[in-house]
Amino acid sequence: MKKLLLIVFAFIAANTTYAQQYALFGTKTMFDAFENPAQKSFTLDSSRKFSSNFFLPYFGVNGANRGSAQGVIRKLSQEGINDTEGLPIGMGDINHFYENSNIYVATFRLFKSYKYQKEMGFAWQIRSDAHIDYTNETLAIFDTYERFNPNTAYNDIFNTKGYQQSYHQFSFTYRENYNKRLSFGVKASLLSGILYNKLNVSDSYLNISPETNSLTIGLAGTYSSNFYDTEEINKKTFFPNFKNPGLSFGFGTTYTSKKGLFLMANIKDLGFIWWRNTTQRTTVNQTKEIDNIANNQGNTNDEIEDIFLLHQQSKKFMALTNAKADVYLSKTYGFYKPGLAVSKNLFYKGGDIAFINTFNYNDFSGSVTPLYNLNNIFMVGLQGKYQTPNFELFLGTDNLFSTASQVKGILKEDATIGRGPNGASFYMGIGIKFGNTINHPQFSDVMPGINDNEGGSFFKNLFSIFKRK
Repeated sequence: MKKLLLIVFAFIAANTTYAQQYALFGTKTMFDAFENPAQKSFTLDSSRKFSSNFFLPYFGVNGANRGSAQGVIRKLSQEGINDTEGLPIGMGDINHFYENSNIYVATFRLFKSYKYQKEMGFAWQIRSDAHIDYTNETLAIFDTYERFNPNTAYNDIFNTKGYQQSYHQFSFTYRENYNKRLSFGVKASLLSGILYNKLNVSDSYLNISPETNSLTIGLAGTYSSNFYDTEEINKKTFFPNFKNPGLSFGFGTTYTSKKGLFLMANIKDLGFIWWRNTTQRTTVNQTKEIDNIANNQGNTNDEIEDIFLLHQQSKKFMALTNAKADVYLSKTYGFYKPGLAVSKNLFYKGGDIAFINTFNYNDFSGSVTPLYNLNNIFMVGLQGKYQTPNFELFLGTDNLFSTASQVKGILKEDATIGRGPNGASFYMGIGIKFGNTINHPQFSDVMPGINDNEGGSFFKNLFSIFKRK
C-alpha cells in the first residue's frame, strides 16, 4: 500500500503536479492536431509546410486530491511532513486522488496535399495516469500506530484500490478532408512501458495489544507492479527500451455546419501495454502479528509492506491504457467563441465537462474554463495564447485557484495556505512552422498534392470498399 502511494506522490513532486487542456480544442495548434487527429493545423497561403516544437517545452501536468485527508496531503506536499494527527480514523473514510501528465518531447508535422488538405504528424510523448481511492487509516498506520485505540477490532479500514501507469508513446497521425465540411483523422502509436502499479485491498483487519506490545493486521487483495522495490527505479528506467511493449489507436472526425457550428468527436488512446519485464503479481490473504512495536514505527511499516512484497511472484500481465471518448462543440461570435467539451474515460474512473469561453483580439486570445471533473471536483481554468500562422505560444492551468495556493504554500513551506481539495495544474507549449509557404495553387508554381498523385482520398477509398461489399 505504502509503495503505491509513495510512487504516485513522487510523480506529483517531480512533475509540479494532464488534463486535456480543453481551451486548446479547436485552436489548430499542434497540440490540438495531435490530440484530436481530424483537426488541421496548417492555413493555406499563410502557413509554412512543416511544424515542430524543436524539443522546446510542450506539456501538461495535472493532479488533485479530495477527501478528509486534504490537510495531511497539503502538509506533506507543502512542508514535507507526514502528520496524521487530527485525521479522523476508525470509519474507513475514502479519499480520491488522481494524476495525469502528457509531455510531448518531440513533434514533427507536415502538410502533404492541397486537394484533401492532407496532414501527417509524428510525435514522441511521455504519459502518466493514476487514480487511487485510499482510506484515512492507510495514511495513519504508516505515520504512527498509536493513532488507533488499543484492544479494538477494526475491520475494512485499509481497503484501498488504485493504479498508476506511465509509458512512452511514439505516434503517427494522419488527417484529411472528406469534403468541405467533414474531415477524418487517425492516430496509431507504439508504446513502451515505464512504471506500473495496481493495488486492490478488498478485506482488512487491525487490532493493537499494548499488553503484548504487538499488533495484529490482516490484509486480503492483489498487487501488481513491474519492479520489486523502489530502489530499483533509476534514470535508465525512464528511457524507452520496449521491454514492456504496447499499442494504441485513436480516430476522430470534425464537421462544420453551414451556420458555423463546429463539432469534433474522438476516441483516444484505445490500447494496451504488455508488462513482461521484471513484473510481479501478488495475491495475499494473510493475518500477521507484529511484535515489539513500541518506539519501532519504521520496523512496523516494513513488516506491513512485507505482507505483499514477500509473496510476489514473477508473472506477465496486460494493462489497458486510459482511453477516452471526447465530444467538442463550438461556434464563433465575433471576438467571442464559446465551446463545450465532454470527456469520459472508457476503462477507468473519471471524466470532465468543460465550458470554454475564449476571447480573441488579433493574434492574442484568453480563455476562462469552468470545469467539472467527474471525481466530484470543480475547477476553473485560465489560458493565454499568442498564435500566428507560423508560431504558437500558450500557457495555462485547468485548476487556477488550487494551483495558486499550492505554489504559494510550497514556496513559503506553509501548510495553512489553501483550503478545499488539493490540486495543481499547469501546461504550456511552443510550436514553430518552417519551410516553403503552402500557397493556394493559383498563386504558386509548386503545390504538394495538387495533382493528387498520392492515391486520392484515403477515407473515400476506404469507405468505397465497404459500399462495394
